[in-house]
Amino acid sequence: MTLGNSQIKPDAHGKVTGAALYAGDLTAERLGTQGMLHAKVVFTNQVHARVTLLDVSAAEAVEGVLFVLTADDVPVNEYGLTKFDQPVLIGPTSSGRSIVPHDVSRWEADHLAVVVAESAEAATLGAQQIVSDWEQLDIVADIDAALAPGAPLVHPEDEVASNAYAHLVIRKGDVDAAFAAADVIVEGTYELPYQEHAFLQTEAGVAYTDGEGRVTVETAGQWTHEDQEQIAHALGVNADEVRVIYRAIGGAFGGKEDMSVQIVLALAAKRLAELDDHRPVRMEWSREESIVGHHKRHRGRITTRWAATADGHILGVESNNYLDAGAYNYTSNKVLGNLHLTVSGPYEIENARVDSWAVYTNAVPGGAFRGFGGPQGTFAAEMQMNKLAAATGIDPVEIRRRNLLREGSIGITSTEMPAGVSLPQVVDACAEAAEWTHPKPPPVPIASFASLPSTTDRVRRGRGFACTYKNVGFSFGFPERSEARLVLHGDNDQPTSAEVFLAGADVGQGAHTAFVQMAAEATGLAFEDITATFSDTATSGDSGSASASRLSFMTGNAILGAAEEAEKAWREGARPAVGEFRYVPPPTEPLDPEGAPTTPNFAYGYVAEAVDLSVDLDTGHVVVHDVVCAIDVGRIINRALVVGQVEGAVIQAHGYALSENLQVEEGRVLNPRLSGYLIPGIGDIPEQVRTILLEIPDPVGPFGVRGMAEMPLMPYAPAVAAALFDATGVWFDEFPFTPGRLAAGLG
Repeated sequence: MTLGNSQIKPDAHGKVTGAALYAGDLTAERLGTQGMLHAKVVFTNQVHARVTLLDVSAAEAVEGVLFVLTADDVPVNEYGLTKFDQPVLIGPTSSGRSIVPHDVSRWEADHLAVVVAESAEAATLGAQQIVSDWEQLDIVADIDAALAPGAPLVHPEDEVASNAYAHLVIRKGDVDAAFAAADVIVEGTYELPYQEHAFLQTEAGVAYTDGEGRVTVETAGQWTHEDQEQIAHALGVNADEVRVIYRAIGGAFGGKEDMSVQIVLALAAKRLAELDDHRPVRMEWSREESIVGHHKRHRGRITTRWAATADGHILGVESNNYLDAGAYNYTSNKVLGNLHLTVSGPYEIENARVDSWAVYTNAVPGGAFRGFGGPQGTFAAEMQMNKLAAATGIDPVEIRRRNLLREGSIGITSTEMPAGVSLPQVVDACAEAAEWTHPKPPPVPIASFASLPSTTDRVRRGRGFACTYKNVGFSFGFPERSEARLVLHGDNDQPTSAEVFLAGADVGQGAHTAFVQMAAEATGLAFEDITATFSDTATSGDSGSASASRLSFMTGNAILGAAEEAEKAWREGARPAVGEFRYVPPPTEPLDPEGAPTTPNFAYGYVAEAVDLSVDLDTGHVVVHDVVCAIDVGRIINRALVVGQVEGAVIQAHGYALSENLQVEEGRVLNPRLSGYLIPGIGDIPEQVRTILLEIPDPVGPFGVRGMAEMPLMPYAPAVAAALFDATGVWFDEFPFTPGRLAAGLG
């Protein structure tokens, strides 16, 4: 038995000693090549403008510069994960095909050119010599500007002649009657902030043409085969003419799901091959380029009201929700779907009218980030539930028990929830571990500033509770799948070892360790007898993305199927015995445009959190003493990794809730350095995080496994807000809860 053990990660030694190769480590020396070229991508630095002149001649004249790529060098000048709405390169002319106008910069980090040179210094100097002229266009700075009457269209070519380009609806029951019958109505407008992914390794990679003539990109991402498809599309070639390999990945959290260096590096490698130059070309972004140049968790606004009876039963929900998609869609339409489903909470709602929009602006694009839409929807839903508890005088945990989704419940889209709903057990486990009904501990001193003595005179203690649910896997009818290949080796009696080939990315969470543990469990072999090849489109079928809490669930099922096929081949005498399997989960459906019943997801995960904190009424400083996170994981694969995921998610949520404050004005990021974007340090994080793991098997998960990596982030911010209310009697509907914001609200 290997499941449940805290197996040490096979890549751990290399990562702590420096032997592991991350994308930024791919130098000529470490690759063993005879030289390496360097590429520099040039941002437009234009929030909204039309380019009228682009002159790269001075850049090409710089000593050491080989060539400069512009829009004229892109065969198909368009890309996008779910919608082709972004040019690869902006230019006044483009010889390739593009369905989106290529001469307009819609964001300060649109790409203008790529300089390829003998050295990084020459590439940077060449980039500084590029000359461009621009016709300035009106800036659509935010949601309000985008929705204003007569607002300029960020994408006038789009078939929807509005900046609000994606719209989702829920129509369930009779909402007007529900509000007319209500004893209590609670309302709120919630402002939702950006969050920067701040992964350890910035965007980096190398590209070259391999021995089989394939344009090969070695990088760090979340979905090798989708990277391959987007690169091939832009290059105008078949997918099998492109190879994508992931090296060690220094974090992602959704921020490496979209393109950054991949396509432009591939263009450079293609040009080099045409010049019969087969040296690899390297690119690595600075931290400032990274913060300016990749998408963020969406900022947004939710206005909602809930109707309930005096005994706390929810009668109806009405909500209007907006996400700022920024200049391009990225995954905004998918993120919007998750917000849409979570904004009414993990509760039985008989009457609902919910409208959600994704809105184009000229700001930094929004995209996937741990929970993608779920944290935003959950904040509004759990704020409403805690306000409802306060308005009715019912305990926050008890009022949840009266409304929770449970086995057989009809979900918000008017169809039965997938089997295995464990919310009641999760909520009870969290409340019990947090000793919810016990008296609160007394306040403790807070030393807000080193120059001030700590005191308890103006410190208040509070506790808050929140819970939520989130989908596992791709939703809304997307063709979800995962492929695995497993090869058994040994003598004529029993297999003695196995190889597995999987494309799934390990972005630091330990997925590859979990895969090997599941392969060992499926074959009956020891962990040490499994060898694995990962994240290479040339050796593996499509595993899908390392996102949506899906990878262990989906790949685990694919491993089980491949092991079964290999064992069948073994019994039939094949040596070695090969098993290949493509797992396809139960189907899902896109949301109906009129709100008719649909099944948007095939599985969910469930989580609850309780937060105990102290706040200084004068300075607004907060100390979080204790966090209890209860989560149903279905079946533990690797206990240490699961606990690490919970603790990491809570700490990431702590930054989202309390300190991380990305400033974007008139389309520009104003604090693009970690010195001005405050990620929690070791002295800032909660004093204690207690993880309560439940193992209630998911009926269709491998070994009963549920996805769980995103869920612990989602209820944290509303639990903190509830604790602040408990301590101060003040609701804060906008976060992060920085000292300045809290002090002003308490003043």
